Amino acid sequence: MRVVIAEDSVLLREGLVRLIEAAGLQVVGTAGDVSELDHLMTTVETDIVVLDVRMPPTYTDEGIRAALALQQRNPHIAVLVLSQYVEERYASELLSRGAGGIGYLLKDRVADVEQFVDSLRRVAAGGTVLDPEVVAQLMLRRRASPIERLTPRELETLSLMAEGRSNSAIAATLHVSESAVAKNVNNIFTKFDLTPADSDHRRVLAVLQFIKK
Repeated sequence: MRVVIAEDSVLLREGLVRLIEAAGLQVVGTAGDVSELDHLMTTVETDIVVLDVRMPPTYTDEGIRAALALQQRNPHIAVLVLSQYVEERYASELLSRGAGGIGYLLKDRVADVEQFVDSLRRVAAGGTVLDPEVVAQLMLRRRASPIERLTPRELETLSLMAEGRSNSAIAATLHVSESAVAKNVNNIFTKFDLTPADSDHRRVLAVLQFIKK
């Protein structure tokens, strides 16, 4: 797996390089701002870009805009966005494209090396990973929405789906059978009125169902 890192903090950038390479992955380039990233993307081949939400010069939304532009130009390139705080609007904007290969994590997650590398691999493989803190805050703020129709177990299942977990991984986390997870997932689809369709990613749409409300 070839990784590009875009992060203005030199210490964090170098820390990410060491962490990722120690996991056996290849860092093919680093950038300190969006212009450097744009230039880098014309000179290297990469599978996934890890970048900060807030980057120079204004430290507002340069990173998120760069992530959206990257995937518009190169849909095959996965993007994992790191944020210092929970910023629901950015998470919603990033996920609203409705496809995989997208991740949004708080920077604190980097401290859990195994979890971070696992998230990196899942996003690079085309999965969608959403930080549990973002999921929790969104759930708490939703009122009069399909979320209220879900049982506590279905809510737990949806939260783990938002992290990009497979049914088997959800079963292991909740200590239930895969058939029980499959039933919960189907119940979520039913309550969200998500009918089967070849072109739709229902697991992603289920998460977007409450993000957009």
